[in-house]
Amino acid sequence: MKKRNVYIWMGVIISLTIVAFAFIYYFNLQSKVEKATKIVDRNGPPTFSQLIYGDFDHSLDKPMDVAKIGEFLYVTDTNNKQIQIFDQSGTSIAQFGKEGTNPGEFKFPYGITGDKHGNVYVADLYNDKISIHEPKGKFIRYFKIQNKRDSLKSPGGIRIHNDHLYVTDIQLNKVFIFDLNGKKLLEIKSGETAKDQLRAPNAVAIDKNDDVFVSDSGNQRVLEYDKKGKYIRTINGSRNGKGSSVFVNPRGIGVDSRGILYVVNNLTHVVYGFDNNGEEVFHFGSMGDGNEQFYLPNGLFVDGNDHIYITDTVNQRIALYY
Repeated sequence: MKKRNVYIWMGVIISLTIVAFAFIYYFNLQSKVEKATKIVDRNGPPTFSQLIYGDFDHSLDKPMDVAKIGEFLYVTDTNNKQIQIFDQSGTSIAQFGKEGTNPGEFKFPYGITGDKHGNVYVADLYNDKISIHEPKGKFIRYFKIQNKRDSLKSPGGIRIHNDHLYVTDIQLNKVFIFDLNGKKLLEIKSGETAKDQLRAPNAVAIDKNDDVFVSDSGNQRVLEYDKKGKYIRTINGSRNGKGSSVFVNPRGIGVDSRGILYVVNNLTHVVYGFDNNGEEVFHFGSMGDGNEQFYLPNGLFVDGNDHIYITDTVNQRIALYY
């Protein structure tokens, strides 16, 4: 009889153990499913990865823009009047440029981009020029515009897409599109109507359909155009872009492979995400110096792997999101 009771209790213990393991397995599985769902969320925000500061001898000072060119990350280190180059781990490996007005020198290096050969284009806001450099920084030449009537006064944001150079001119309140030989292909200076003029356009981005996005900073909005420069929509966080804007000095912009438009909202220290219809789907960031905070963020770049790079000017660093 005692032996029978022992067997009964052993059976109960084994049954309870099986139930407990099944319970734990079920909830672990549910947790993994939930995490996987978040990972494949088509409209979800990116995930914070790391911060890039530069090394002790070459710390960043007011980084304004950033671009992934080839295998390296290039940053306009504006207060240091130079460009910093980082490898994929975020280690500073080289710098080029110094203060001045001669070839290879800068007064206020701002926008930065690269061509398919790895050459680096730097827009100097105060020198009124775009300089072209080899990947390691050697000066090649200034970008020469064929018609003097199309000369730049204050080139800001620049991007190269399909061998076209897109440039915002902050003083002229225009966006220019040139071929790489300096021939003007298109000029954008207004929004929905001819009277709806751009005001201090700061950055430009192009999506996979060749649509053009412009951060119209002085008007607290982002404007979208087709590849021929035809106005499509206004994006400002309100319904159809007709209401009050959520932006206060919008700056850097970029579009990922999902069609999500990222907009840096400089004075509120937040980055917004909008879908293909211009509707807000997420925002992230706040004022501070923590891992997922910003203090006057400015530039933004989306690379071919949908990695997001954001220049955090006052915190003197680059924030990387995957």
